[in-house]
Amino acid sequence: MASIEGCSLALSSMESTRSEIDPAALVEIYSALLYRVVHSVLRSRSEAEDVVQDVFVRVLEHRRSLETVRNMRSWLVRIAWNLALDRRRRIRPDQLDENFAESLVALNAPADEALVSARRMKAVLRELERLPKRERDVLLLSVVEELQTAEMAEVLGKSESAVRALLFRARTRLRERLDGGGTG
Repeated sequence: MASIEGCSLALSSMESTRSEIDPAALVEIYSALLYRVVHSVLRSRSEAEDVVQDVFVRVLEHRRSLETVRNMRSWLVRIAWNLALDRRRRIRPDQLDENFAESLVALNAPADEALVSARRMKAVLRELERLPKRERDVLLLSVVEELQTAEMAEVLGKSESAVRALLFRARTRLRERLDGGGTG
Protein backbone atom coordinates (compact mmCIF):
# COMPACT_ATOMS: atom_id res chain seq x y z
CA MET A 1 0.00 0.00 0.00
CA ALA A 2 1.25 3.49 -0.79
CA SER A 3 2.46 5.86 1.91
CA ILE A 4 0.37 8.64 3.40
CA GLU A 5 2.55 11.11 1.48
CA GLY A 6 1.67 9.27 -1.73
CA CYS A 7 -1.98 9.43 -0.81
CA SER A 8 -1.59 13.16 -0.24
CA LEU A 9 -0.14 13.63 -3.71
CA ALA A 10 -2.94 11.58 -5.23
CA LEU A 11 -5.52 13.63 -3.36
CA SER A 12 -4.08 16.93 -4.52
CA SER A 13 -3.86 15.78 -8.13
CA MET A 14 -7.49 14.58 -8.13
CA GLU A 15 -8.84 17.61 -6.30
CA SER A 16 -11.76 19.38 -7.87
CA THR A 17 -11.04 23.00 -8.72
CA ARG A 18 -14.52 23.98 -7.50
CA SER A 19 -13.93 22.58 -4.03
CA GLU A 20 -12.84 25.02 -1.35
CA ILE A 21 -11.54 22.24 0.89
CA ASP A 22 -8.15 20.91 -0.11
CA PRO A 23 -8.07 17.15 0.48
CA ALA A 24 -4.27 17.22 0.56
CA ALA A 25 -4.45 19.73 3.41
CA LEU A 26 -6.76 17.33 5.25
CA VAL A 27 -4.09 14.64 4.97
CA GLU A 28 -1.49 17.05 6.34
CA ILE A 29 -3.67 18.22 9.22
CA TYR A 30 -5.40 15.01 10.30
CA SER A 31 -3.30 11.99 9.32
CA ALA A 32 -1.37 11.84 12.62
CA LEU A 33 -4.56 12.06 14.71
CA LEU A 34 -6.31 9.45 12.58
CA TYR A 35 -3.29 7.17 12.82
CA ARG A 36 -3.35 7.37 16.63
CA VAL A 37 -7.08 6.62 16.73
CA VAL A 38 -6.76 3.64 14.40
CA HIS A 39 -3.58 2.35 16.00
CA SER A 40 -5.29 2.36 19.41
CA VAL A 41 -7.84 -0.07 17.98
CA LEU A 42 -5.66 -2.24 15.74
CA ARG A 43 -2.29 -2.12 17.53
CA SER A 44 -0.50 -2.71 14.27
CA ARG A 45 1.47 -0.07 12.39
CA SER A 46 0.82 -1.50 8.93
CA GLU A 47 -2.89 -2.09 9.58
CA ALA A 48 -3.26 1.44 10.96
CA GLU A 49 -1.49 2.97 7.97
CA ASP A 50 -3.77 1.05 5.60
CA VAL A 51 -6.90 2.22 7.40
CA VAL A 52 -5.75 5.87 7.41
CA GLN A 53 -5.24 5.61 3.68
CA ASP A 54 -8.73 4.13 3.35
CA VAL A 55 -10.09 7.18 5.21
CA PHE A 56 -8.58 9.49 2.64
CA VAL A 57 -9.94 7.33 -0.17
CA ARG A 58 -13.35 8.02 1.37
CA VAL A 59 -12.49 11.72 1.39
CA LEU A 60 -11.81 11.47 -2.35
CA GLU A 61 -15.11 9.70 -2.88
CA HIS A 62 -16.94 12.52 -1.06
CA ARG A 63 -14.76 15.45 -2.15
CA ARG A 64 -17.62 17.22 -3.91
CA SER A 65 -19.67 17.34 -0.72
CA LEU A 66 -16.90 18.15 1.79
CA GLU A 67 -18.25 21.69 2.25
CA THR A 68 -21.39 20.21 3.82
CA VAL A 69 -19.45 18.46 6.60
CA ARG A 70 -20.16 20.38 9.84
CA ASN A 71 -17.17 19.18 11.85
CA MET A 72 -14.42 17.85 9.59
CA ARG A 73 -12.30 16.53 12.45
CA SER A 74 -15.13 14.51 14.01
CA TRP A 75 -16.29 13.30 10.60
CA LEU A 76 -12.81 12.01 9.75
CA VAL A 77 -12.32 10.42 13.19
CA ARG A 78 -15.69 8.70 12.89
CA ILE A 79 -14.76 7.27 9.49
CA ALA A 80 -11.37 6.14 10.82
CA TRP A 81 -12.96 4.65 13.93
CA ASN A 82 -15.57 2.70 11.98
CA LEU A 83 -13.06 1.43 9.42
CA ALA A 84 -10.73 0.35 12.23
CA LEU A 85 -13.55 -1.49 14.02
CA ASP A 86 -14.54 -3.21 10.76
CA ARG A 87 -10.97 -4.35 10.23
CA ARG A 88 -10.67 -5.34 13.89
CA ARG A 89 -13.64 -7.69 13.61
CA ARG A 90 -11.63 -9.71 11.09
CA ILE A 91 -8.63 -10.01 13.45
CA ARG A 92 -8.68 -12.28 16.48
CA PRO A 93 -7.29 -10.57 19.62
CA ASP A 94 -4.43 -13.07 19.75
CA GLN A 95 -3.48 -12.04 16.21
CA LEU A 96 -2.84 -8.45 17.25
CA ASP A 97 0.69 -7.22 16.80
CA GLU A 98 2.72 -9.14 19.40
CA ASN A 99 5.33 -6.40 19.48
CA PHE A 100 2.81 -3.73 20.47
CA ALA A 101 3.35 -4.01 24.23
CA GLU A 102 7.11 -4.09 23.82
CA SER A 103 6.96 -1.03 21.58
CA LEU A 104 5.35 0.94 24.40
CA VAL A 105 8.20 0.23 26.81
CA ALA A 106 10.96 2.82 27.17
CA LEU A 107 13.93 1.96 24.95
CA ASN A 108 16.48 3.12 27.51
CA ALA A 109 15.09 1.03 30.38
CA PRO A 110 17.26 -1.75 31.81
CA ALA A 111 16.33 -5.20 30.51
CA ASP A 112 14.70 -6.37 33.76
CA GLU A 113 12.57 -3.21 34.02
CA ALA A 114 11.64 -3.45 30.34
CA LEU A 115 10.50 -7.03 30.84
CA VAL A 116 8.35 -6.09 33.85
CA SER A 117 6.91 -3.12 31.95
CA ALA A 118 6.14 -5.25 28.90
CA ARG A 119 4.38 -7.85 31.05
CA ARG A 120 2.37 -5.13 32.77
CA MET A 121 1.41 -3.61 29.40
CA LYS A 122 0.31 -7.02 28.12
CA ALA A 123 -1.85 -7.43 31.22
CA VAL A 124 -3.41 -4.01 30.63
CA LEU A 125 -4.12 -4.87 26.99
CA ARG A 126 -5.57 -8.25 27.95
CA GLU A 127 -7.89 -6.65 30.52
CA LEU A 128 -8.82 -3.92 28.05
CA GLU A 129 -10.02 -6.66 25.69
CA ARG A 130 -12.23 -8.07 28.44
CA LEU A 131 -14.09 -4.79 29.01
CA PRO A 132 -17.60 -4.47 27.60
CA LYS A 133 -17.42 -3.13 24.04
CA ARG A 134 -18.86 0.32 24.77
CA GLU A 135 -16.51 0.86 27.71
CA ARG A 136 -13.53 -0.36 25.70
CA ASP A 137 -14.44 1.93 22.80
CA VAL A 138 -14.72 5.06 24.93
CA LEU A 139 -11.50 4.22 26.77
CA LEU A 140 -9.61 3.75 23.50
CA LEU A 141 -10.90 7.05 22.16
CA SER A 142 -9.99 8.83 25.38
CA VAL A 143 -6.39 7.68 25.00
CA VAL A 144 -6.16 9.89 21.94
CA GLU A 145 -5.48 13.04 23.94
CA GLU A 146 -6.74 15.41 21.30
CA LEU A 147 -10.33 14.16 21.47
CA GLN A 148 -12.65 16.00 23.81
CA THR A 149 -15.75 14.43 25.36
CA ALA A 150 -18.00 16.13 22.78
CA GLU A 151 -15.96 14.69 19.93
CA MET A 152 -15.97 11.21 21.45
CA ALA A 153 -19.74 11.49 21.84
CA GLU A 154 -20.12 12.45 18.18
CA VAL A 155 -17.87 9.61 17.00
CA LEU A 156 -19.72 7.04 19.12
CA GLY A 157 -23.20 8.47 18.57
CA LYS A 158 -23.79 8.97 22.30
CA SER A 159 -24.47 11.92 24.59
CA GLU A 160 -21.58 13.59 26.40
CA SER A 161 -22.95 12.47 29.77
CA ALA A 162 -23.14 8.87 28.52
CA VAL A 163 -19.52 9.08 27.33
CA ARG A 164 -18.39 10.46 30.70
CA ALA A 165 -20.26 7.68 32.53
CA LEU A 166 -18.82 4.98 30.25
CA LEU A 167 -15.34 6.40 30.66
CA PHE A 168 -15.67 6.43 34.45
CA ARG A 169 -16.96 2.85 34.53
CA ALA A 170 -14.25 1.64 32.11
CA ARG A 171 -11.43 3.24 34.08
CA THR A 172 -12.82 1.95 37.38
CA ARG A 173 -13.33 -1.58 36.07
CA LEU A 174 -9.88 -1.68 34.46
CA ARG A 175 -8.21 -0.37 37.61
CA GLU A 176 -10.04 -2.95 39.76
CA ARG A 177 -9.10 -5.80 37.44
CA LEU A 178 -5.47 -4.78 37.29
CA ASP A 179 -5.18 -4.19 41.02
CA GLY A 180 -7.01 -7.45 41.71
CA GLY A 181 -4.87 -9.49 39.33
CA GLY A 182 -7.43 -9.55 36.53
CA THR A 183 -10.06 -11.51 38.41
CA GLY A 184 -12.75 -8.79 38.54
